[in-house]
Amino acid sequence: MQKNIHGIIVECLGGNIAAQSDADAVVNAANAQLRIGGGVAGAIHRAAGPGLEIECRPLAPIKPGEAVITSGQGLPNAYCIHCLGPIYGRDKPETTLLSSCYRKALALAEKHKIKIIAFPAISAGAFGYPLEEAAKVALKTVIEEASQLQQVKKIRFVLYGLKSLEIHQKILSDLTSNS
Repeated sequence: MQKNIHGIIVECLGGNIAAQSDADAVVNAANAQLRIGGGVAGAIHRAAGPGLEIECRPLAPIKPGEAVITSGQGLPNAYCIHCLGPIYGRDKPETTLLSSCYRKALALAEKHKIKIIAFPAISAGAFGYPLEEAAKVALKTVIEEASQLQQVKKIRFVLYGLKSLEIHQKILSDLTSNS
């Protein structure tokens, strides 16, 4: 599913975040130390190779809501943007911190002239953020930011699993039904 929002394509599709060969940047749902982990961080680090963790070391630790950028190393992308989403129920206020991840990642994309950026569902896995709530925060934030973007032309949500894809598609449709 795709929607055109202020000239920016926002799309939701199922797939592997580490295999987005047409994207200039992928976003890593990182841990504070920017190391290999489970879920998205594990997939991205395994695909990128050990150089990614080495490049990340001087940038760590990061706090919830923050984003940093590195090269893509062995990924098919020029850049990897690492965001630390909030752990649901612990890092407060969750909504503000999660929204900050998307805003800061888009700001880094603008600064580095990234045209296509691919996001996972940040915090919706091991960090326990309820999937539907996380999708609403993510898509609402991206829609709010779209009118200010000059460099970014496509924002892709790459979702793992049919349930996540369907929820993101429904919320994107709901949020853009009047536009």
